[in-house]
Amino acid sequence: MAKIPSFFSLKHLLVLSLALNVSLIMRVVFEDDKQGPLFGFSLMRQRGSSMADAEASQRTLLAKPPPSSSSSSSSAKTSIAEVEDGREKLVNLDHGDPTMYENYWEKIGDKTTIVIRGWHSMSYFSDINSICWFLEPEFAKQVVRLHKVVGNAETEGRHIVVGTGSSQLYLAALFALSPQEATEPIHVVSAAPYYSSYPSMTDYQKSGLHKWAGDANNFTKMGPYIELITSPNNPDGFVRHSCVNKSGGAMIYDLAYYWPQYTPISSPADNDLSLFTVSKSTGHAGIRIGWALVKDPEVAKRMTKFVELNTIGVSKDSQIRAAKILEVVADSCEESGSSEFEESFFEFSYHLMAERWQQLRETVSNSGGFFSLPRFSPDFCHFHSQILQPHPAFAWLRCKDGIEDCESFLRGHRILTRGGRHFGASSSYVRVSMLDRDENYRLFLKRLSTIR
Repeated sequence: MAKIPSFFSLKHLLVLSLALNVSLIMRVVFEDDKQGPLFGFSLMRQRGSSMADAEASQRTLLAKPPPSSSSSSSSAKTSIAEVEDGREKLVNLDHGDPTMYENYWEKIGDKTTIVIRGWHSMSYFSDINSICWFLEPEFAKQVVRLHKVVGNAETEGRHIVVGTGSSQLYLAALFALSPQEATEPIHVVSAAPYYSSYPSMTDYQKSGLHKWAGDANNFTKMGPYIELITSPNNPDGFVRHSCVNKSGGAMIYDLAYYWPQYTPISSPADNDLSLFTVSKSTGHAGIRIGWALVKDPEVAKRMTKFVELNTIGVSKDSQIRAAKILEVVADSCEESGSSEFEESFFEFSYHLMAERWQQLRETVSNSGGFFSLPRFSPDFCHFHSQILQPHPAFAWLRCKDGIEDCESFLRGHRILTRGGRHFGASSSYVRVSMLDRDENYRLFLKRLSTIR
């Protein structure tokens, strides 16, 4: 038996053996994560669900998730739409995440790049002389400029109130328009199908100021009311007008989709209170910036007070970035065809939306009448200077042939949508987002084309 050198004791051998075993275990785990589960075990995959899995769980989109479902990719291109279900991807078009615009902004490059120094934007205040004292002057300037270039809203005689997306501004508008001394909450209505979040947003805090009263078409109660008019409408894409035929009402116009890529710009919106958002106009949903054009200064003051009490203003950094993006969009419109901009942002977006709608209509037409889509009337668009068809951000798809729950039916084909019951409509309808990335939209069309 060989003699162990004196400097190499039994204690050293035990330590060396332990190190080798740990190294072997770590290698197995590492290879497991690269190549797939080994004996049904993966250390990395037990660290938590991906954002996509969390969304799917939260909305209970799958009745019985497969026991071996894995997390989605962690690459920069991964979106919440890319949900993995075993080996087959779920096409998640339930929400309106506007990732289709990424290609344009990648092509633009550094034109929207800004630098914010560490000592910039430190104060709460932006303009103490403005009703909305946290509104960045440059953002206000670019909002007015873009509306003038596009021609979709009157800004003269309006006050701009900035918010953390149009959702916060909707709540601020409810606060501002609700009677403060009323003995009961004011009724809030919208014509069905209405945006699915309106009911929950209106009643979420159980406010004594306002409460959801449902479909505006059926509203007959006496007293004051607030009517929401979303135009073009989410989910069905039609142009909307007020439908409550009685006095004493206040109107909130949600014009998130009144932009040239979605609908013809027939005239500037001339309302007492209109809501817009960067999310659907340019695709930058993550900035969380929206704005309201308000005619009555007292309403603007009350909306500002709501945002002040709610969040003590709105991020200056987001406003500064949004201002730069709106500036580049306006530049692209004014300089389209130049060496700087081959086409405007809205030209790019319109052609992309038109292509997607053509592909979807062809797929539905080939379904043998199993599905149907709304038909829209063309109108003259002053921005594009021609008669055009609307191409809404969402498709209001209907299942026929006795399919009563279209959402569940499509889920069975690995297509996730939002059912009509969420919008106060029949469950034979679903809302399908048209704004996702190309690869997901193509996969959606492929899946839909196989259903007969």
